[in-house]
Amino acid sequence: MSGINCRTAIAVMLVLILSPLAALAEGYPVRGRVINRLTRQSVPYAAVVIDGREEKGAAADSLGVFTISGVEPGICRLSVSSLGYISAVTPEYMVSAATPFIEIEIDEDPSQLDAVTVRPMPFRRTTESPVSMQVIGLRDIEKSPGSNRDVSRIVRSYPGVAFSPVGYRNDLIVRGGGPSENVFFMDGIEIPNINHFATQGASGGPVSIVNSDLVREINFYTGAFPADRAGALSSVLDFALRDGNAEKQTFKATLGASDAGISGSGHIGKKTTYLFSLRQSYLQLLFKLLGLPFLPNYIDGQVKFRIRLTERDELNFLGLTGIDNMKLNTSIKGESAEYMLSYLPQLKQETFTLGAIYRHFSSRGVQSVSLSYSYLNNRNIKYRNNDASSAENLILRLRAVDGKAALRADNRTYLGRWTLREGVEFTYRHYVNNTFQRRYQVQSERIDYRSSLGFVGWGLFFAADYKSDNGRFTSSLGVRADGSSYSDRMSRFWRQTSPRASVSYALSDSWSIGANAGMYYQLPPLTALGFKEEGAFVNKSLDYMRVVSTAAGVNWRLRDRLIVSLEGFYKYYTDIPLSVADGIPLTCKGNDYGTVGDELLVSSADGRAYGVELMVRWLLPDRVNIVGSATLYNSEYRSDRHSKYIASAWDNRFVVNVSGTYDFPHAWSVGLKVSAIGGAPYTPYDVEKSSLKEAWDATGRPCYDYSLYNTRRLKAFAQLDLRVDKVFYFRRWMLGLYVDLQNITFSKLRQQDALMSTGVVENPTAPESEQRYVMKYIAQSSGTLVPTLGVTVEF
Repeated sequence: MSGINCRTAIAVMLVLILSPLAALAEGYPVRGRVINRLTRQSVPYAAVVIDGREEKGAAADSLGVFTISGVEPGICRLSVSSLGYISAVTPEYMVSAATPFIEIEIDEDPSQLDAVTVRPMPFRRTTESPVSMQVIGLRDIEKSPGSNRDVSRIVRSYPGVAFSPVGYRNDLIVRGGGPSENVFFMDGIEIPNINHFATQGASGGPVSIVNSDLVREINFYTGAFPADRAGALSSVLDFALRDGNAEKQTFKATLGASDAGISGSGHIGKKTTYLFSLRQSYLQLLFKLLGLPFLPNYIDGQVKFRIRLTERDELNFLGLTGIDNMKLNTSIKGESAEYMLSYLPQLKQETFTLGAIYRHFSSRGVQSVSLSYSYLNNRNIKYRNNDASSAENLILRLRAVDGKAALRADNRTYLGRWTLREGVEFTYRHYVNNTFQRRYQVQSERIDYRSSLGFVGWGLFFAADYKSDNGRFTSSLGVRADGSSYSDRMSRFWRQTSPRASVSYALSDSWSIGANAGMYYQLPPLTALGFKEEGAFVNKSLDYMRVVSTAAGVNWRLRDRLIVSLEGFYKYYTDIPLSVADGIPLTCKGNDYGTVGDELLVSSADGRAYGVELMVRWLLPDRVNIVGSATLYNSEYRSDRHSKYIASAWDNRFVVNVSGTYDFPHAWSVGLKVSAIGGAPYTPYDVEKSSLKEAWDATGRPCYDYSLYNTRRLKAFAQLDLRVDKVFYFRRWMLGLYVDLQNITFSKLRQQDALMSTGVVENPTAPESEQRYVMKYIAQSSGTLVPTLGVTVEF
């Protein structure tokens, strides 16, 4: 019997080894169709090749359908050309047994007798955004070292993006701006929050809600924001989802560092395709392994349907949801854990976004109408010493619900060298809050209020893009105006008029220059607008936050394989809400769990951020993908125009990231990422105030000395991440394995020592308002090796 088992085991091993080799020898077919982007009609006899391997290709038939046989598995792009059309390079696709039917859209250029070539997709810039824009493809999404396929972490390799060295949050800090200054879109639908356990009124959290398995590519803007993307002060993250497979049903199971999931792609009949994803976390196990005092658990899901009503009309449905529950790990021992447990609340959240977009393609343009609704239900509760046995121990009980409904219509018209865009949108926002909270300013106080708020908003935009006959000169002019019924000041939409302009010029085939200037507005968070004191909304005098942003840069390209860019930027902020209690701008908050903005504010603060960015990007198909960036910058603010500038919370001064992946034969790949960031400024504690028994009992954490705000600075931090991938390609399925080792250098971030109460009153006979705890300092450092083993099965 043992001999039979041995022979069986050997046979199984031979199948596992030889089956992938046979599949690799044969390759996989890649099928698709070439269509006119506007008329949606087939483009017959177009030439389609594998980008970088031009010897591998095929010609489309009379219906525009092509089949390229025997394509080597892996990530690739397709290049298509046809007489009378502008040649195009597709986004990246995974070639395997589950390769979808690929629809390639190209633009007609009847003035040309030959095929016209444009710059390939990896280095794409738009007329409206010739600077401050990056296109992130499938290779970066799938194999970026240290990111664990989290879309919020993948963008950290690009210029202007700082990161949290603490490691368990993915707050997006762009060009010296805070986490609340970013907006997110998915296939044209705004997603107010893309993270689990989000900070209400800002963003960020330990892990993204968005499943990268469904993402085709990401357009990442750090400036030069499109006129149809409202509400950004620092960045726009615009996700383009994949389309469902129009020919077969495919599925993918994933086991990663923080969750296990299943996703699928397929079709329902001939006119409807779908995508879906469902994930369940075991992040609480990872956090327990790391010795963290909080244990998050989540479930999330995504869905997309694309329905082709006619040849020129389509309807898309999108859905995204997350359910979060963060408990406290009170069993963990140690002073550091004791400190965090003293103030961290238990947290529950439910969030979702639903949206639908109708598009009509005409011979000269595209018209679209979208309707969406987003919802967040946030609940926090905290007891003193985590003892819920008595109501007197209650420190915080919060339930806040906010929602946004949006109706939007826009039109894009192509008139030869000109492209015109115009649109209008209407929104309705609602906010309900029921809060009890103990606070301490000059004395212990209780805040207990209920708030209900609803108001409408509106916006309109127009933009015109121009491209010269030879394509070397481009320019764009746009304007946007927004308003709301929250207050009389905000209803005057002409006060929120935001003009913008861009220009670029190709000095040669390799060198180009570009510049942009614009004024952008953002509505303060609903947590601030809905805050009440003594039954009245006290922040009615707030204005829209504003930033004037400029950027200019120069690019050097070596064909479609290498780009070096140097870019400078300057941002000037005005009308930023300032906390009356502590004199800190709202934009300097939001990098911790809980809420931001629920306090008395005035729109008096202003600020500035300026710097220079260098990026090098090298791409060799099937071999090398390297992205390196270095950013030197300052980020400062002042409480009003008569005060001096001081460092903002995001003033790290420099960020360096170098990420690279090398593909070896037999479907092996190795990636490395080096990250370094300057020390963040910090504020020392107010020992006298913190030691007061009333102050500590009210908040469970020390008070800062805001008269010394950000006058001290942490040391710089650097870490090295390593990732190794191996993929087995079978005839009908694929098995992927990866090991992702974050911080293999075991780097430690030394933070300000935490000040904490011992629980012992040093003067028990004094009046209660004068009693003080004996305090102690707890060393604070973070950083450890975080290993991840991931498994994917696609069939």
